[in-house]
Amino acid sequence: QVQLVESGGGLVQPGGSLSVSCVASGSIFSLYVMGWYRQAPGKQREFVASITSRGSTNYADSVKGRFTISTDNAKNTVYLQMNSLKPEDTAVYYCELSTGPNEYWGQGTQVTVSS
Repeated sequence: QVQLVESGGGLVQPGGSLSVSCVASGSIFSLYVMGWYRQAPGKQREFVASITSRGSTNYADSVKGRFTISTDNAKNTVYLQMNSLKPEDTAVYYCELSTGPNEYWGQGTQVTVSS
């Protein structure tokens, strides 16, 4: 069983920066994809960014050039550095891990961008 625990959300002003992290514990295959998704009130959950165990990254167009996903494999941790934040980035951010035949989700962390 795998558990994902996010942290680092909070309130930030427009144009500011924030970093969220997700620690994975449990049995993880050597090949995996870890990603961040977000869900704003009244909207569907959407893809934000992902990174594979080989280091390949992918970003939603809305965050390209502003967000950076990275991992620390020794710590089983994935990070999302968010810069130049906009009010429309306000959402609950969820960590997701796909490993082997399984998919796991964290509980989410709130990011609010507001003045």
